[in-house]
Amino acid sequence: MNEQKVRLGGMALANGVLVHGPTSWAAAVRTDDGELHVASGRKRLLPVERPLLRGPARLLEALLVLPRVRKNLPQARFAFQRPSVLAAMVAAGVGGRAIRETRLPPALQELGAGALALTPALLALRERELAAYHGAEHVSIGTYEHGEPATKEHERCGTHLVGPLLLATAAGATLAGKAPSSLKRPANLAAAIGAMAAATEIFGWMVRNPEHPVAKALARPGQELQERVATAEPSPQQIEVADAALQACLELERN
Repeated sequence: MNEQKVRLGGMALANGVLVHGPTSWAAAVRTDDGELHVASGRKRLLPVERPLLRGPARLLEALLVLPRVRKNLPQARFAFQRPSVLAAMVAAGVGGRAIRETRLPPALQELGAGALALTPALLALRERELAAYHGAEHVSIGTYEHGEPATKEHERCGTHLVGPLLLATAAGATLAGKAPSSLKRPANLAAAIGAMAAATEIFGWMVRNPEHPVAKALARPGQELQERVATAEPSPQQIEVADAALQACLELERN
């Protein structure tokens, strides 16, 4: 009987890979002196399964893992620790606010601000080692899931959220723009939260229906990002790091 596969996700670190499953996480890094370090633990689970709420809850679960990675694996280096990436995050925030103060239609404002918000991630991925660890994450998880050597692109990569999120954000901003002036702020907040919730639901539908023409069209921006910018071919040593994280995560999930 074939073993039931655990649904896994991940995140590239500047010097390693973080893998997370339904209930557990594990991270592995290689230090400058070549040593491999691994840490793992259980997630703080949010019991949310309702449509439109479960997506943001899963994202929050993944974010709550990061401080624990920092605590249990101090050798780990996050991409957003680089001064240039932090500066880009600040600049993207300022630029996004400036775009929203223009006289452009709300949908165009949000599309422009959303595109600008991608800048820090794209800047971080200019570092080839990070892009290669992103590729190693995909190779390791894809090989486990499909039972054969996988490529550096993966069908569930977070880059596939770009298309749905930009469209949902534009639609939400258009609706929020019709709210009375006194309600603009809460309407914009509700639109932003709603856009993330809708985008994650659409993403889930895309994963379940990969051959649907609409799913292919929505996935195209993320696929282009993966192929051209977000991933690089990993070395065997980097794949070894990703495999170490995957195996540590699976060990907790199976137990």
